[in-house]
Amino acid sequence: MGAQEKKNLLKNLLESGRAKGKLTTKEISDALEELDYDVEQVDKLYDLLEQNNIEIIEDLVTPVEEDLKELEKSADLDVALAAEGINIDDPVKVYLKEIGRVPLLSADEEVELAVRMSQGDAQARKRLSEANLRLVVSIAKRYVGRGMQFLDLIQEGNLGLIKAVEKFDHTKGFKFSTYATWWIRQAITRAIADQARTIRIPVHMVETINKVKKVSSQLLHKNGHEPTAEEISAELDMPVDKVRE
Repeated sequence: MGAQEKKNLLKNLLESGRAKGKLTTKEISDALEELDYDVEQVDKLYDLLEQNNIEIIEDLVTPVEEDLKELEKSADLDVALAAEGINIDDPVKVYLKEIGRVPLLSADEEVELAVRMSQGDAQARKRLSEANLRLVVSIAKRYVGRGMQFLDLIQEGNLGLIKAVEKFDHTKGFKFSTYATWWIRQAITRAIADQARTIRIPVHMVETINKVKKVSSQLLHKNGHEPTAEEISAELDMPVDKVRE
């Protein structure tokens, strides 16, 4: 979808919200799917909804949430996923057992953590991230068979989760799981697209791209925000212009 088409879609959604005085998270999610999970556009939309006093109604129960309920009932995440025909190797098993020990959050706990995060509480940020690692697994398994290993899909989804935690604003009217789902899907779908694109890129360029992505991921985990080209450049001892390419 081109830039003008995205602009028109958001404009129509905003006009619909103005006419009704409200929008549901399902309406927003449907629009986001058409926007190829361009979450930055949705963040802009939420700002516009707030400025126009348009209420956001949380009505979206996604298949992902239903999956989470099933995974919560299962003693072993790896057993539950293997039952769905997803091949689970040893590193994934270890990871799934580890995150399976972290309890999910209630809606009230989610809000409490979001409030503490807005006050700069690093422990609240960590707790919100860890409690939603199973959400990433639930989304990642839907993309198995599209050219990336399951563990790679999970890792990309985790980067999306970190961004969601960084940008989440509980005052906007939606659940964290709804917002995080959009960021996780965006991270995974873009990683799959990048993987397909690298097949057509010269080998020496692929190596450079992989180095930049690896360092970018490390800096994101370390600093809790999207690294700048300058930060990546300093870490790799590589010219900024080359990083931006």
